[in-house]
Amino acid sequence: MPKIELSTEVQTVITTFEVTPGTCQDVLELLQDAISDFVSKQPGFIAAGLHVNDAQCRIANYSQWARREDFLAMLRSAEMRERSRKINEMCKSFEPVLYDVAAVY
Repeated sequence: MPKIELSTEVQTVITTFEVTPGTCQDVLELLQDAISDFVSKQPGFIAAGLHVNDAQCRIANYSQWARREDFLAMLRSAEMRERSRKINEMCKSFEPVLYDVAAVY
């Protein structure tokens, strides 16, 4: 389970996907498969969550990693590059951004 806390020990990644209502479910299924079959088994993976807005035009993926390098290694792997190409074909755009937790309330 994701745990949000002030820590320099964990790398947080938030990836947003711009989709259409017609592709939202398909992209969501590709992401679910990627996370359950591959991403969650990579070194340093801690947790992930998928979120869909009510208009079904945006998907957000929140993930946590032990180290920044663990996330980057997963992202650069041949399998993830192939999965990302398929996801990209169905999205208007997507962008992974690495964050540090600045405050928790």
